[in-house]
Amino acid sequence: MSSIHGVIAWAIPVGFGVVMLWSLYCFLRNRPPVPAYWNLLGVLQVLLAVQLVVGVILFVLGGRPPWLHYAYGAFFPAALLVAAHRLGGRFEDIPWVWFGIASALICGLTIRALITGQG
Repeated sequence: MSSIHGVIAWAIPVGFGVVMLWSLYCFLRNRPPVPAYWNLLGVLQVLLAVQLVVGVILFVLGGRPPWLHYAYGAFFPAALLVAAHRLGGRFEDIPWVWFGIASALICGLTIRALITGQG
């Protein structure tokens, strides 16, 4: 179970880094992203939820990383995604901009979660 958590832990910041760069590309070209962008974002959100479930299982089995690991890896990324969804609904012409900003922050936060989780 720990190895699954580790693999997903690397996939999440890489994926959100791709979304961030894709958003920047769309911003610079002044064009909305293609549907594959939204598919990737959806997959990453599901992956984040799966990572949370695996983390809870590891916690129940006795894994106890520092408390910052939970904040960086679950709470703050979830809060940023909620904020991006809300802002994306308000600014319907450019929702991808908010997801790009959130993705940049989530990428950094989940890298920090990796660092704190490895002790």
